Amino acid sequence: MTGDHYFTAEPSGPARPREVEFTVAGRDYTLGSAGGVFSADRLDPGTAVLLRKADLPAADVTGALLDIGCGFGPITCVLATVAPEATVWAVDVNERARALTTANAARVGAADRVRAVAPDELPADVTFTQIWSNPPIHIGKPELHGLLLRWLPRLAPDGVAWLVVARHLGGDSLHRWLVEQGWSVERHASQKGYRVLRVTR
Repeated sequence: MTGDHYFTAEPSGPARPREVEFTVAGRDYTLGSAGGVFSADRLDPGTAVLLRKADLPAADVTGALLDIGCGFGPITCVLATVAPEATVWAVDVNERARALTTANAARVGAADRVRAVAPDELPADVTFTQIWSNPPIHIGKPELHGLLLRWLPRLAPDGVAWLVVARHLGGDSLHRWLVEQGWSVERHASQKGYRVLRVTR
């Protein structure tokens, strides 16, 4: 066993490459994954609910989209596929996750429109038409709140953010906290113990 977590910046454990297959909106995806990243062996159940229940971007959506905590890139690759006119920024502290996301963007033909970066590498002047995240709840509530306070303000005035959180991990309390911060929050869907939250200004 190693001390690595999916939020470790530089995983030291063996990569042990593998592939993850899933289907979203009628399209099949086969993406590369590896040890030391979030949900390395399968599409995370929360991510699956988010991609199934949230409103995926329309094909004519333009501008920049953001995936917070991209892991090996399933959300990023879906967004880049369904919104071919948009640029997708994929943020993760884990360098292995960023490398996988970059490689997987190439797999789905979106290498020129995906930017997988560390949080401090994302230019400060970029605002986002949409923000998507299965946020890293296990980093702890103060860190989670700090993460959302960092990125949600960069939502465009008419933009939308989609978040998925397990109910038993604080989905309802996160909903209340976001409202307290001044955001408009709708519980868009609930499935398999997960809340899909639609967040707007």
